[in-house]
Amino acid sequence: MLTTGLKRFGLVAGLSLSLVIAGCSSDDGKKEEDNADKPETTASVSEAVNYTITGIEPGAGVFKAAENAVDEYELEGWNVQASSSGAMATALGEAVKNEEPIIVTGWTPHWKFAKYDLKYLEDPKGVFGDVETINTMTRKGFKDDNPNAYKLLEQFEWTTDDMEAVMAEIEEGTSPAEAATNWVEANEEKVATWTEGVEEGTGEIELVYVEWDSEISSTNVVGKVLEDLGYTVTLTPLDNAIMWQAIAGGEADAMVAAWLPATHGDLYEQFKDDIDNVGVNLTGAKIGLVVPTYVDIDSIEDLEAK
Repeated sequence: MLTTGLKRFGLVAGLSLSLVIAGCSSDDGKKEEDNADKPETTASVSEAVNYTITGIEPGAGVFKAAENAVDEYELEGWNVQASSSGAMATALGEAVKNEEPIIVTGWTPHWKFAKYDLKYLEDPKGVFGDVETINTMTRKGFKDDNPNAYKLLEQFEWTTDDMEAVMAEIEEGTSPAEAATNWVEANEEKVATWTEGVEEGTGEIELVYVEWDSEISSTNVVGKVLEDLGYTVTLTPLDNAIMWQAIAGGEADAMVAAWLPATHGDLYEQFKDDIDNVGVNLTGAKIGLVVPTYVDIDSIEDLEAK
């Protein structure tokens, strides 16, 4: 049976979500004069969101990229507000319900794109990078210790549609373990390509992951397949940096949650010599700034400094 392990690692609680109320600067008149020839809706969106981007955990690559975007696009006075992926989704849902402007750090795959009408803001400066992949990583020596489990991880590959189907069921209230079981049972042919040539095994395997909806989904699915092969599987949620540290230090066995080259790029560079990059398990991932489609801007360049 899948279990959620804590071991010596602590769950990292999401920081509470709060909006920053910005005061007026002494040069407002000058800024208004400078922006007089720009669309009124552009300025109103920036003001309506209180010059705030609603982010997730500070250690996440998309959060750091959002902070870089503030600098690169010279958005003086803007704040990237740290919270958690769950708190961000809640804030987004409330804004959509009331048709209020909001700018959030976003990524694909994610169930929010199926539930709400959303769009990525164009990023002419390329701060958020191009399309990403999600990769599988294991500790050094895992392949020798568990050759069949390693082969399963090596052959694990699915699509954004696959992942979003699991995420959507979880978002609707199904437990991650049950949603994973449902998906595995409904996709026997695809799972068979992962287990081709893989013999049943025994022993304990610990998978670590960051508590994003996407990684909760993929880790539970892989955990279910490994469990069906005879392994005792522990799923441990960790902060981004600690997740990588756990694999590099041999404290955990594997993860299917490495976003490259941008989101986890700095962590990969830090730990790449001490981990085994098994390969890509999903292509077409993306990060950026996201707004509801009713928000009347299309590019990060449409935002105004405070």
